[in-house]
Amino acid sequence: MAKDTKVKVKGPKQKFNATYLKRYWQLYFLLALPIIYLIIFKYIPMRYIVIAFKDYKLNMPLMKMPWAQVKKDGAMVTDALKYFKDAFSKPDFRRAIFNTLKLNMLDLICGFPAPIIFALILNELCFKRFKKVVQTIAYMPHFLSWVIIATLVIRVFGPTDGMINMVITKFGGETIPFIDDPSHWVGTYVTAGVWQSFGWGSIIYLASIAGINTELYEAASVDGAGRFRKMWHITLPGIRPTIVVLLIMNLGGIMGGGFERPFAMKNNLVMDVAEVISTFVYKVGIQQLKFSFTTAVGLFQSVVGLVFLLTANFISRRLGERGIW
Repeated sequence: MAKDTKVKVKGPKQKFNATYLKRYWQLYFLLALPIIYLIIFKYIPMRYIVIAFKDYKLNMPLMKMPWAQVKKDGAMVTDALKYFKDAFSKPDFRRAIFNTLKLNMLDLICGFPAPIIFALILNELCFKRFKKVVQTIAYMPHFLSWVIIATLVIRVFGPTDGMINMVITKFGGETIPFIDDPSHWVGTYVTAGVWQSFGWGSIIYLASIAGINTELYEAASVDGAGRFRKMWHITLPGIRPTIVVLLIMNLGGIMGGGFERPFAMKNNLVMDVAEVISTFVYKVGIQQLKFSFTTAVGLFQSVVGLVFLLTANFISRRLGERGIW
């Protein structure tokens, strides 16, 4: 007797998945490359976070390093939070936290609306050739390093040989300490950041504006709406989801910030307002080879940034926006 054989018949869902993967496998292959990069260079190194709780030894494997210890009553006692306590006991670190929050908040207040406004203005320009020229000029600062930008700032805002102060003194005025006085330095720092990033940041908003249905503008024109009314009632609501997502991501980095910008623009006269967490980590952790201390500061910085990100996303969801997940 012949044995009963069961023939597996592919269902419509299985056929669809096979056809879909066969058709778009190139896209998934391209997606695999950044995923592999994230796993190798972002997630695998996360195991070294444990250094924040251990006494770092250069000649020892990670898991064999001893836990952080402190001297108590004449004996060495394990205290995994030793380096966190050391960080918060330093007045320089507390000042760096305050400066980081202040400068990043000013960047957010002044720098976040700038690309939105610039994108709205560009969208209203009628002459395409002029629009492209303006876009190109606005994008260019993004490709300059902060070393070059800091040099330009010194040449333009320098106290004695800066272009602006030379013009002021020529007309009989007094020089303005743009980069020597702490309060003026903060304004110069924020202005330089806005100038460097607003053109590049407008790309996302211009792409979002391009996706708005043009029939809405035509209907508004029929109803007699002017350009400002169209901008307020059509363009801004159309790009609101993009604004919310980018705002949440910016809030997630409120305790972060790059190293190059404050390091290139600071000087000894404004250290009280220019010392941020990234430069503090470089000065104390890298130059003095305190790797456990540096890791503890970086972990604290990341946790606070995550809290800001989750809070901003929660609030946006409660207000009816999509958020980032």
